[in-house]
Amino acid sequence: MTQWVENPRGGRERGPRGLLRAWVEVLVRPRRFFRNGVAPGDQAPGLAFAIAVTFVYVGSQMAFAPAAISGYERIAAATGSVYLSGAIVLGIACFLVAPLALHLAAALGTLSLLPVVNNRAGVSETVQVIGYATAPAVFAAVPIPGVQLVAVLYGCVLLILGFSVVHETSLPRAIVAGFVPAMFVFGLAFGGIAAFEAVSGVAITPTSATG
Repeated sequence: MTQWVENPRGGRERGPRGLLRAWVEVLVRPRRFFRNGVAPGDQAPGLAFAIAVTFVYVGSQMAFAPAAISGYERIAAATGSVYLSGAIVLGIACFLVAPLALHLAAALGTLSLLPVVNNRAGVSETVQVIGYATAPAVFAAVPIPGVQLVAVLYGCVLLILGFSVVHETSLPRAIVAGFVPAMFVFGLAFGGIAAFEAVSGVAITPTSATG
Protein backbone atom coordinates (compact mmCIF):
# COMPACT_ATOMS: atom_id res chain seq x y z
CA MET A 1 0.00 0.00 0.00
CA THR A 2 2.86 2.38 0.72
CA GLN A 3 4.96 1.74 -2.36
CA TRP A 4 5.81 4.98 -4.15
CA VAL A 5 7.18 4.51 -7.65
CA GLU A 6 9.58 7.33 -8.52
CA ASN A 7 8.93 7.33 -12.25
CA PRO A 8 5.44 6.02 -12.99
CA ARG A 9 4.27 5.66 -16.53
CA GLY A 10 3.73 9.16 -17.94
CA GLY A 11 5.18 10.81 -14.82
CA ARG A 12 3.33 12.42 -11.91
CA GLU A 13 4.42 15.42 -9.92
CA ARG A 14 4.56 14.84 -6.16
CA GLY A 15 3.40 17.11 -3.36
CA PRO A 16 0.45 19.53 -3.08
CA ARG A 17 1.02 20.87 -6.58
CA GLY A 18 0.96 17.34 -7.96
CA LEU A 19 -2.28 16.57 -6.13
CA LEU A 20 -3.89 19.74 -7.52
CA ARG A 21 -2.68 18.98 -11.02
CA ALA A 22 -3.98 15.40 -10.80
CA TRP A 23 -7.34 16.71 -9.55
CA VAL A 24 -7.72 19.06 -12.50
CA GLU A 25 -6.56 16.52 -15.06
CA VAL A 26 -8.78 13.69 -13.88
CA LEU A 27 -11.78 16.04 -13.99
CA VAL A 28 -11.16 17.49 -17.45
CA ARG A 29 -9.12 14.79 -19.24
CA PRO A 30 -9.99 11.56 -17.44
CA ARG A 31 -9.22 9.10 -20.22
CA ARG A 32 -5.77 10.57 -20.77
CA PHE A 33 -5.14 10.73 -17.03
CA PHE A 34 -6.07 7.11 -16.38
CA ARG A 35 -3.97 6.00 -19.34
CA ASN A 36 -0.84 7.87 -18.22
CA GLY A 37 -1.25 8.48 -14.50
CA VAL A 38 -1.94 5.01 -13.12
CA ALA A 39 1.18 2.88 -12.59
CA PRO A 40 1.50 -0.75 -11.44
CA GLY A 41 2.33 -1.08 -7.75
CA ASP A 42 2.11 2.66 -7.09
CA GLN A 43 -0.78 2.93 -4.66
CA ALA A 44 0.54 5.70 -2.42
CA PRO A 45 -0.30 8.68 -4.69
CA GLY A 46 -3.84 7.39 -5.22
CA LEU A 47 -4.28 6.90 -1.49
CA ALA A 48 -2.87 10.37 -0.78
CA PHE A 49 -5.28 11.78 -3.35
CA ALA A 50 -8.29 10.08 -1.73
CA ILE A 51 -7.20 11.34 1.70
CA ALA A 52 -6.90 14.90 0.35
CA VAL A 53 -10.39 14.68 -1.19
CA THR A 54 -11.76 13.33 2.10
CA PHE A 55 -10.10 16.19 3.99
CA VAL A 56 -11.79 18.78 1.76
CA TYR A 57 -15.12 16.94 1.81
CA VAL A 58 -15.31 16.50 5.58
CA GLY A 59 -13.87 19.95 6.25
CA SER A 60 -16.49 21.50 3.99
CA GLN A 61 -19.23 19.53 5.72
CA MET A 62 -18.07 20.85 9.07
CA ALA A 63 -18.30 24.37 7.65
CA PHE A 64 -21.62 24.03 5.82
CA ALA A 65 -23.57 21.26 7.56
CA PRO A 66 -21.84 19.80 10.64
CA ALA A 67 -25.02 17.97 11.66
CA ALA A 68 -24.59 15.77 8.59
CA ILE A 69 -21.39 14.26 10.02
CA SER A 70 -22.17 11.19 12.10
CA GLY A 71 -20.94 11.58 15.66
CA TYR A 72 -19.60 15.11 15.20
CA GLU A 73 -22.01 16.75 17.65
CA ARG A 74 -21.31 14.12 20.33
CA ILE A 75 -17.56 14.60 19.95
CA ALA A 76 -17.97 18.38 20.10
CA ALA A 77 -20.07 18.06 23.27
CA ALA A 78 -17.53 15.70 24.85
CA THR A 79 -14.47 17.82 24.07
CA GLY A 80 -16.10 21.20 24.59
CA SER A 81 -13.97 22.60 21.78
CA VAL A 82 -14.97 23.14 18.15
CA TYR A 83 -11.35 23.06 17.02
CA LEU A 84 -10.42 19.89 18.90
CA SER A 85 -13.56 18.07 17.80
CA GLY A 86 -12.91 19.14 14.21
CA ALA A 87 -9.35 17.86 14.36
CA ILE A 88 -10.53 14.53 15.79
CA VAL A 89 -13.21 14.09 13.13
CA LEU A 90 -10.82 15.03 10.31
CA GLY A 91 -8.15 12.69 11.66
CA ILE A 92 -10.55 9.75 11.88
CA ALA A 93 -12.05 10.44 8.46
CA CYS A 94 -8.75 10.96 6.65
CA PHE A 95 -6.42 8.46 8.26
CA LEU A 96 -8.76 5.67 9.33
CA VAL A 97 -12.03 5.72 7.39
CA ALA A 98 -10.70 6.85 3.98
CA PRO A 99 -7.91 4.23 3.66
CA LEU A 100 -10.18 1.43 4.89
CA ALA A 101 -13.02 2.47 2.60
CA LEU A 102 -10.70 2.82 -0.40
CA HIS A 103 -9.23 -0.64 0.02
CA LEU A 104 -12.62 -2.21 0.74
CA ALA A 105 -13.94 -0.60 -2.45
CA ALA A 106 -10.91 -1.92 -4.34
CA ALA A 107 -11.57 -5.41 -2.99
CA LEU A 108 -15.20 -5.16 -4.13
CA GLY A 109 -14.03 -3.90 -7.51
CA THR A 110 -11.53 -6.73 -7.88
CA LEU A 111 -14.19 -9.33 -7.09
CA SER A 112 -16.54 -7.67 -9.57
CA LEU A 113 -13.86 -7.69 -12.25
CA LEU A 114 -13.10 -11.40 -11.92
CA PRO A 115 -16.08 -12.76 -13.87
CA VAL A 116 -16.12 -10.09 -16.60
CA VAL A 117 -12.49 -9.20 -17.39
CA ASN A 118 -9.86 -11.86 -18.04
CA ASN A 119 -6.67 -9.88 -18.68
CA ARG A 120 -7.22 -7.22 -16.04
CA ALA A 121 -4.65 -5.05 -14.32
CA GLY A 122 -3.67 -5.58 -10.69
CA VAL A 123 -5.29 -4.62 -7.41
CA SER A 124 -2.93 -1.65 -7.09
CA GLU A 125 -4.29 -0.11 -10.28
CA THR A 126 -7.85 -0.66 -9.06
CA VAL A 127 -7.02 1.20 -5.82
CA GLN A 128 -5.62 4.09 -7.84
CA VAL A 129 -8.61 4.29 -10.17
CA ILE A 130 -11.06 4.45 -7.28
CA GLY A 131 -8.91 6.94 -5.40
CA TYR A 132 -8.64 9.33 -8.36
CA ALA A 133 -12.31 8.87 -9.26
CA THR A 134 -13.22 10.58 -5.99
CA ALA A 135 -12.08 13.93 -7.45
CA PRO A 136 -15.62 15.37 -7.91
CA ALA A 137 -16.54 14.45 -4.33
CA VAL A 138 -15.06 17.73 -3.08
CA PHE A 139 -18.32 19.28 -4.34
CA ALA A 140 -20.51 16.68 -2.63
CA ALA A 141 -20.32 18.61 0.65
CA VAL A 142 -22.13 21.61 -0.85
CA PRO A 143 -25.53 21.65 0.96
CA ILE A 144 -27.48 21.58 -2.31
CA PRO A 145 -28.80 18.10 -3.21
CA GLY A 146 -28.64 18.79 -6.95
CA VAL A 147 -24.95 19.72 -6.75
CA GLN A 148 -24.24 16.72 -4.56
CA LEU A 149 -25.99 14.39 -7.00
CA VAL A 150 -24.08 15.74 -10.01
CA ALA A 151 -20.79 15.39 -8.12
CA VAL A 152 -21.32 11.76 -7.15
CA LEU A 153 -22.68 10.83 -10.58
CA TYR A 154 -19.58 12.25 -12.22
CA GLY A 155 -17.49 10.29 -9.73
CA CYS A 156 -19.29 7.12 -10.85
CA VAL A 157 -18.57 8.01 -14.47
CA LEU A 158 -14.88 8.51 -13.69
CA LEU A 159 -14.67 5.19 -11.85
CA ILE A 160 -16.26 3.28 -14.71
CA LEU A 161 -14.15 5.07 -17.31
CA GLY A 162 -11.04 4.36 -15.24
CA PHE A 163 -11.92 0.67 -15.05
CA SER A 164 -12.39 0.60 -18.82
CA VAL A 165 -9.06 2.30 -19.56
CA VAL A 166 -6.84 0.72 -16.90
CA HIS A 167 -8.25 -2.81 -17.14
CA GLU A 168 -8.53 -2.54 -20.94
CA THR A 169 -12.14 -3.59 -21.21
CA SER A 170 -15.33 -2.33 -22.82
CA LEU A 171 -17.56 0.24 -21.16
CA PRO A 172 -20.44 -2.27 -20.65
CA ARG A 173 -18.09 -4.63 -18.82
CA ALA A 174 -16.63 -1.74 -16.83
CA ILE A 175 -20.15 -0.72 -15.80
CA VAL A 176 -20.85 -4.24 -14.52
CA ALA A 177 -17.53 -4.37 -12.66
CA GLY A 178 -17.73 -0.83 -11.33
CA PHE A 179 -21.34 -0.78 -10.14
CA VAL A 180 -20.78 -2.21 -6.64
CA PRO A 181 -17.68 -0.14 -5.73
CA ALA A 182 -19.32 2.97 -7.21
CA MET A 183 -22.43 2.47 -5.07
CA PHE A 184 -20.28 1.90 -1.99
CA VAL A 185 -18.01 4.92 -2.52
CA PHE A 186 -20.37 7.45 -4.07
CA GLY A 187 -23.75 6.15 -2.98
CA LEU A 188 -22.89 5.54 0.67
CA ALA A 189 -19.59 7.17 1.64
CA PHE A 190 -20.20 10.45 -0.21
CA GLY A 191 -23.96 10.58 0.26
CA GLY A 192 -25.15 9.95 -3.27
CA ILE A 193 -28.17 7.90 -2.22
CA ALA A 194 -29.35 10.61 0.17
CA ALA A 195 -28.84 13.26 -2.53
CA PHE A 196 -30.86 11.21 -5.02
CA GLU A 197 -33.67 10.78 -2.51
CA ALA A 198 -33.68 14.53 -1.80
CA VAL A 199 -33.77 15.46 -5.50
CA SER A 200 -36.23 12.83 -6.71
CA GLY A 201 -38.41 12.38 -3.66
CA VAL A 202 -38.02 8.62 -4.06
CA ALA A 203 -36.84 6.80 -0.93
CA ILE A 204 -34.21 4.11 -1.50
CA THR A 205 -33.06 3.49 2.06
CA PRO A 206 -35.63 1.89 4.36
CA THR A 207 -37.10 4.08 7.08
CA SER A 208 -37.95 2.99 10.57
CA ALA A 209 -41.63 2.63 11.41
CA THR A 210 -40.96 4.29 14.76
CA GLY A 211 -39.16 7.26 13.14
